[in-house]
Amino acid sequence: MNILFFLSPKQDLMYVYDDFTLRQTLEKWENNRYASIPVLNRKGEYVGTLTEGDILWGLKKFHGLDLEAAEDIPIREFDHKRDYKAVTVTTSMDQLIEAAMNQNFVPVVDDRGMFIGIVRRQAIIRYCYDRSRAAAAEQRRKPEKQEKRVPVSAGVQ
Repeated sequence: MNILFFLSPKQDLMYVYDDFTLRQTLEKWENNRYASIPVLNRKGEYVGTLTEGDILWGLKKFHGLDLEAAEDIPIREFDHKRDYKAVTVTTSMDQLIEAAMNQNFVPVVDDRGMFIGIVRRQAIIRYCYDRSRAAAAEQRRKPEKQEKRVPVSAGVQ
């Protein structure tokens, strides 16, 4: 299965650039309910993942929770709890599923390292669920083959 089937393209996603200030990031993030978002550089390369916690800890670290004082700090200065591992379009389904087990989404890059979108864990779970249900339905449709077996002792005297 080609992972592009699951891709949510970049133009449909919320992401921020690593040179955004905290204020720009918060304004962009304000109307969305994402716990984490991709961070790109201005070339369009995926450089990491920013979480709500990263913002809170960064704000505390740089300015003791003073939001106004932190307006000029680019988010690239904020530590990331962890960055989600990016995959390429040629990644196998097994590798994609493995990555999604520990991430809310899996960033996807092209062969030049440019960010092209994400695969949401929900899409992978839906795919696996649908396949499982289809296999179960197929199993129910197959008539059970009941072989008539003659006991070994039958006919032996």
